[in-house]
Amino acid sequence: MGGSDPSTAFCNFVSFFSEPSRKPQKTAVYAISIGSGHDGFVTESAPESPNQAPESLREQVRSAIFWRSGTQILAQMISWASTLAVVRILTPADYGLFAMTSVILVFLNFLNGSSFASVLVRDESVSPQRIRQAFGMLLLLNGALAAIQWFGAGAAAAYYHQPIIASLLRWQALLYLATPFLAVPEALLSRRMEFRTPAIITIVSTACGAATAIGTALSGAGVWTLVAAPIVIFWTRAIMLVVATRFYVWPSFDFRGAGGMMRFGSMLILSQGLWIVQSQADVFIGGRMLDPHALGIYAEALFLTQIVATKFVPPLNEVAFPAFARLQHDREALAWAFLKAVRLVLLLTCPFYFGLAVSAAPAVETLFGAKWLEMAPLVALLSLAMPVVTLQILFVPPLNALGSPHIVARIAMAGAVSMPAVFLVAVRWGTLGLALGWLVAVPLLFAATFAMAHRTLRISVGGLVQAVAPAVTASLVMASVVEIAERYLIAPLPPLAAPTHLLLLGAIGGASYAGILWWLARDTAREALALVIRRRTPAAA
Repeated sequence: MGGSDPSTAFCNFVSFFSEPSRKPQKTAVYAISIGSGHDGFVTESAPESPNQAPESLREQVRSAIFWRSGTQILAQMISWASTLAVVRILTPADYGLFAMTSVILVFLNFLNGSSFASVLVRDESVSPQRIRQAFGMLLLLNGALAAIQWFGAGAAAAYYHQPIIASLLRWQALLYLATPFLAVPEALLSRRMEFRTPAIITIVSTACGAATAIGTALSGAGVWTLVAAPIVIFWTRAIMLVVATRFYVWPSFDFRGAGGMMRFGSMLILSQGLWIVQSQADVFIGGRMLDPHALGIYAEALFLTQIVATKFVPPLNEVAFPAFARLQHDREALAWAFLKAVRLVLLLTCPFYFGLAVSAAPAVETLFGAKWLEMAPLVALLSLAMPVVTLQILFVPPLNALGSPHIVARIAMAGAVSMPAVFLVAVRWGTLGLALGWLVAVPLLFAATFAMAHRTLRISVGGLVQAVAPAVTASLVMASVVEIAERYLIAPLPPLAAPTHLLLLGAIGGASYAGILWWLARDTAREALALVIRRRTPAAA
């Protein structure tokens, strides 16, 4: 039996994408050579020869998961360290102002054209002209977005009744101008499932952003700290990607023959736009009804509870999209891989969500400090909605890989109608009402998602229930054990320091989750254990 190490755990995580119960179809593997031509254009090499022994899809996915998700954890550790340092210096009002600008950024950013770059990942062959066209589209779109935000900043400031919003938004317009130099090189690398280079660049750019955040916060820059750090991250990352990949490409503004790319990309843009409406509606509505302090408390509660759903699941989806795309002609294998992805992702995320719900107060005090304790009730409520949010996010890559972005758009449209409607009513009860709104709107949206997607993905209600049951059942029992321990074992003790309190609850929760999972779903527990400890295959005779 071999030992365990972090790289083994991440490599094992989604090897299931290419391990269906029957032999998968052969797929052609194309290699993209970035900046290999003397003229600086991107050129495409021929498919690998059948006589060669190309890396299997399983090995590519394992390597991609290691570099994309493994380094994501390191980058997030750097980011969280700086965030937790900065949050103790800034005030809730600073975060409230930043949340107001973030809504505008997110609403406009869905038009940045990165979906056109996604077409380069899905298509079986890509010509240099297609790459130049995608680059040209991105330059035009992002230049227009920067101009719209610059000239519309005054109107946004008037809506929020906060004059400083105008200045913040004008500086944040620089973010759009970096997007073309990020999206196309990353799409071409993702096409090859080559995540090593962008992963290393992400770590370096995150470190630059963290240094900027801490430095500006200590200098007394206030909310400008939250504006400067993302600008540094975006531009350092863009510059390093261009240099590292030698992406010296002249854009093309002749879009003849790019109709297919425009249709697919436009459908993804529509889906993203509708997703933005549903995901930002609470802050947009609350920004006008609540004061900056209350909105800052709510926004940071949402940030804490969405850490896993928005920071770790999307990187897995980035790997899942090209992997599912290679299985698009084998629906049975794709459905099998999707349900296994659901089972394992929830197995790792549900205990975090339910554990955070029953330990919200010590978690908030430990991570953010005592001045943020108002967040605790909101964190407890929002955590209960996040498992469903995670499950919702996992439906997107296989649907796009099957060439069905119209279904994703319909799902997003349902959310863009239902969630703002719920929040418009819920905001009457302040931040607590907004948190309760998530518990009402998200399950309804997921029911609509499954109804629209299950036939295309060829999954049944029973299959999905079997996939989610082990994680949800074990996590619910774990949360009950922690709550009982809190009331009858810890509460009678003298008051504990918040870190000690959190550590004790975490130990009880971790031990009970492992034991319950082993007792109720031993096969699933063994599957989870295989993520950490990998048995070596004996050498063939």
